[in-house]
Amino acid sequence: MAHIPDGILSLPVLVGGGIIAASGVALALRQLDDRAIPRMAILSAVFFAASLISVPVGPSSVHLLLSGVMGLFLGLGIFPAVLVALILQAVLFGFGGLTTLGVNTLNIALPGALVGMVLGPMIRRTDSPLWAGAIAAIGSVFSVLATGGMVALSLWLSSSEFTPVAKVLLLTYLPLALADAAITAVVVGFIMRVKPLALFPYLPARRE
Repeated sequence: MAHIPDGILSLPVLVGGGIIAASGVALALRQLDDRAIPRMAILSAVFFAASLISVPVGPSSVHLLLSGVMGLFLGLGIFPAVLVALILQAVLFGFGGLTTLGVNTLNIALPGALVGMVLGPMIRRTDSPLWAGAIAAIGSVFSVLATGGMVALSLWLSSSEFTPVAKVLLLTYLPLALADAAITAVVVGFIMRVKPLALFPYLPARRE
C-alpha cells in the first residue's frame, strides 16, 4: 500500500512530506532538459498503469512501483513523473488521496532518485548488459524496500496505533521487491544492448 489514502496521516507528517516532495519536484524542474520530457511522460504513464494493478497479500495489497528503473532513466525527474501519475490516479480512480500526494510522492520517488544517483553511474560505466541488469535489480530491491520502510514510518509517526499495521506492510513488500527487481533487470539489460545512451537521464548536446 504505497498509496496512502486520505484521513490516515497526521498533519505534521502531511506537511513535512509535502514540503520535501515539493522541493524535489522544484529541483527536478529547474534541472529539466526539454529533451527528457517525452521520456518522463512515457515512464509516468507506465507507472500510472502498472501501479493501478493491485495484488492482495495478507491484510494489504501490493503493486509494482518501478521506481528503481524510473530513477535510473530520469534521475530527479522521477519526482514530477510520480506526482503527475499520483494526481491522475487520485482524481480519476480514487487511488491514494489528494492530501497525501506529497507523502506518497516522497515515499515512492526518493528511493528511486537515490538509486539513480548512486547506481546510475556504475551502470553507465559498464559495457555488460548482464552486469547492468544485476546492478539495476539490486537498486530495485532497495527502492521497493525503502518505500515500504518510508510508508511504515509515515504511519508510525502519525500514530503508534499503526505500528502492527506498519510491520505487516513491510513483510508484504518482500515478494514485490523480487518481482520489481526481475522486471528492472530485464528492462535495463535490454536497453544496454540496444541503446545504452538512453540510460543517461539528461544527455549533453554533444552526445546526441
